[in-house]
Amino acid sequence: MSDAPAPSLVERVQDFVSENKRAVLLGAAAVIAVGGVAYYAASTSRGGVEGDVEKAERKEKKRSNKSKSKKKKTVKDDDGPLLEERKPKVEVVEEEAVETVTDEEVAAMNEEQRNERAASYKKRGNDAYNNKNFAQAVELYTLAIKVSPIPQPVFYSNRAACYANFKPPQNEKVIADCNQALTLDHNYIKALNRRATACENLLKYEDALRDYTAATILDKFQNSSTSNSVERILKLIAETKAREILATREPRLPSYTFIASYFAAFRPRAPPTLPENPSQGDQTLLLGVQALEAGDYAHAVTFVNEAIEQGISFDQGKAEALNLRGTFKFLMGDVDGAGDDFEESLKIVPTFTQSLVKIASVHMEKGDSDRAFERFNQAVACNPNDPDIYYHRGQVLFIMNKFEEAAENYIKSTELDENFVFSHIQLAVAYYKMSQTAKSMATFRSTLRKFPERSEPYNYYGELLLDQNNFDEAVQKFDRAVEIENSKTRPNVLPLVNKGLALYQMKQDIGAAERCCNEALRIDNECEAALATLAQLSLQQSRIEDAAKLFERQAKLARSEPELMNAITYQYATQAQVEFLKNYPEKAQELAALAHQMM
Repeated sequence: MSDAPAPSLVERVQDFVSENKRAVLLGAAAVIAVGGVAYYAASTSRGGVEGDVEKAERKEKKRSNKSKSKKKKTVKDDDGPLLEERKPKVEVVEEEAVETVTDEEVAAMNEEQRNERAASYKKRGNDAYNNKNFAQAVELYTLAIKVSPIPQPVFYSNRAACYANFKPPQNEKVIADCNQALTLDHNYIKALNRRATACENLLKYEDALRDYTAATILDKFQNSSTSNSVERILKLIAETKAREILATREPRLPSYTFIASYFAAFRPRAPPTLPENPSQGDQTLLLGVQALEAGDYAHAVTFVNEAIEQGISFDQGKAEALNLRGTFKFLMGDVDGAGDDFEESLKIVPTFTQSLVKIASVHMEKGDSDRAFERFNQAVACNPNDPDIYYHRGQVLFIMNKFEEAAENYIKSTELDENFVFSHIQLAVAYYKMSQTAKSMATFRSTLRKFPERSEPYNYYGELLLDQNNFDEAVQKFDRAVEIENSKTRPNVLPLVNKGLALYQMKQDIGAAERCCNEALRIDNECEAALATLAQLSLQQSRIEDAAKLFERQAKLARSEPELMNAITYQYATQAQVEFLKNYPEKAQELAALAHQMM
């Protein structure tokens, strides 16, 4: 949980993305606006080599769907039931002995005889499958494969269906047969889905995602049955990869923009007063506080850690050092370690407001809102006139969508310190969330008058205007925020990213949007919002491989497991599309036409 309002931009990027949920799949078509994680649909009903039975049963299914009151007709055919679309019957019929056919006998048949024999074996195989005699069905399909003059993908796919029903399933054989079927017809959707299931059973999630993705696109989103499979696989990949990464990754600080936004959410405080004869640890702590004030966060972390190791001689300094070390741990995603440091800080100085507020954030990060509010109440009991308490309690209430209660806390914070800009901004945002738009805009305008040299009111007012599609005025506000930030040694780049989004939404100016995001990354090469926006713009222009690389960079920046899983999901969904285009280059134009239809 971040207490600063700045992350709302990342949320807006994700909201913008979610409006076009299929664009990760259709980014290759270069027509759908900024895209999102694959919400794939369909997979099992079309494609592949079909006989008369398959076509007849599909048509019959369509007729049945048009009028549920009519009795479903039965389609009869010498080939028997379609294995891919009918579940086997419950009863088990005693197996017949299956004859053998020698190579010499096959060689003695003419082409017509071989076709007739193959069709007969297929029909008998269908009957055996329908009666759950899967081993016998395998023998019969194997004979069909052997005698058929021309290899038929459906024979391999049907035999794969039998292997899939063995107990336990013979997944490797399923994959081998599906490989054969797809070699003969690489558009065979049923074989793709069957192979995907076998890969999933073998925990080969990336292979499963490849096949589910291909089946979905080839099926033109006409059936929703694959959607859950794709999202399930993406979730499994994200969970697995996130665990692997977190188990081996060294803790690292997030971007400068993120850290600066976090610390900006706390009112400035005077540095600790050192004792008359400061220890080495006391002096190192002061260096850490000075580095923090200068925005040199890497050195601030080093100095704070060294100060604790060297030993600090006075209680307030010890509590301050533990508070800062816990803060940096929290920013690096070590929530438990942060909580331990905040607790130690409070043991030394039980009334330390910042540690009480930050331990509340730790509880919220763990999903324990009751404990969080207990800490806020404790802080109020100790320091009832500290405006930081009410601002951060308001933030927690805001996250919980309790906007009216959040507004009450922001108002209390401004009453205690009217010069803290973020309480005014968040109050305006809370009014907007409560659908009190006029009151929100009036609060923003009064905040602009009160803080004319602060970029934040311009930036967040611009976001409100952008949400109302008031593009011209939104861009003006972002421009003013950028101007103010550019006067600083280390600008906050979020207004630049916001301006890029506004220009894109206003007039589809991809070039201008990319220039804004690239400039943001030049200033802060780890800005997550800039990377996310550039990735979506790359998808929109068919630069899918570029998008995949940007999502990969985003995953490396993720500070928590949920953020990491989200980034990995985007990364692998995009990579699956890249692989599809490599395997099916002839589908690019078809995808473009499909994307136009879906806009």
